[in-house]
Formats: sequence, structure tokens, C-alpha cells
Amino acid sequence: MSETERKVVNRDDVEPVCWFGEEGRFLLRKEDTGGLYSFYQITTQPGSGPPLHVHESADEAFFVNKGTYEFEIGGVTETITEGTVIYGPRGVPHRFLNVGDEPGQLLVIATPGGVENFFIGLSELVSGGGMPDWQKMQQLANDNEMRGFMPQPGARGDVAGPPAGPHGRPGVAARAQG
Repeated sequence: MSETERKVVNRDDVEPVCWFGEEGRFLLRKEDTGGLYSFYQITTQPGSGPPLHVHESADEAFFVNKGTYEFEIGGVTETITEGTVIYGPRGVPHRFLNVGDEPGQLLVIATPGGVENFFIGLSELVSGGGMPDWQKMQQLANDNEMRGFMPQPGARGDVAGPPAGPHGRPGVAARAQG
């Protein structure tokens, strides 16, 4: 039996959190689900999406509610359209990019819950405009059991390569390739 209670959330009542051309609305947070999962909506502008990154302890399922996205998960790149769900398991590098001409929208479930803490922190880091300090972004990611790969300027989701993971361990991508 769960110790959490039923909750009804209207998306428009949830304050958006913004970062790098994306807007997230965290409809169910870790606290709402007893830590089991987070459920959120991401709206992305054309040409927007995160660089390659890894969630070391969370799985994600992405449902394309609106638009067309290019997803790369585990080295496989494919175009995903409205009405399609794609699963990104923990420990596997992934990224997505809105390749449409209009804003797109994803519904995401991350398990276990708590990924919203990273995005709230990221929103605070970018609130001053411009690019935030990469070391601060890496620390935020490490604190949330994530690793981001440095994007190459002007490249569509290309990265410089996997950095070391938390506590100096090799990155997940490095372990998977070696």
C-alpha cells in the first residue's frame, strides 16, 4: 500500500521551469509518488534539445505528444513522430532534438523520481542568460546522478566525449565501449 495520496493536477496550474529553449512542467514530482517516478511535460523549440547525457540511476520513457524529434539512444538515431513512445534505459547515453518547424511537446516518465531537481537547478544556472559555467553544470549533474557531455559548438547534438563519472570513475559510455 502506498503512503502517497491521490492527486489531480492541471498542467496550466503548474509553474513552468525553463532552460536552454525548453520548458518543463513537473506534473507529478518525486514527493507526489513516494519516490517511484516523476511525470512531466517538456516543450521544445525547433532545433532545441539536450546534448548527449546519461542518467546513471533513472529510466525514462518519452511520448511525443506534438511534433517530430530525432532521438539518439545507445548510439542508434531515429526520427520519432506524434503518438510514439521511446524508452531510454538508465546508464545509456541519449539525446533528443526537435527537428520540426514548430514547438514540440514530450510527456516523460522518469523512474525513480527526482529528475526535476536537476532541471530546477539548471533553470537557476541559466537564469542570468548566456552559457552557465560548465563546471557548475557538471556538479549539478553529478549531484543528480547524471552526466552531460560537452556539446560541440554548432553541432547537432555531437559531443566531445564522455567525461569521468562521479568520484573519478570512468564514464558509462567509456565502459560500454571498452
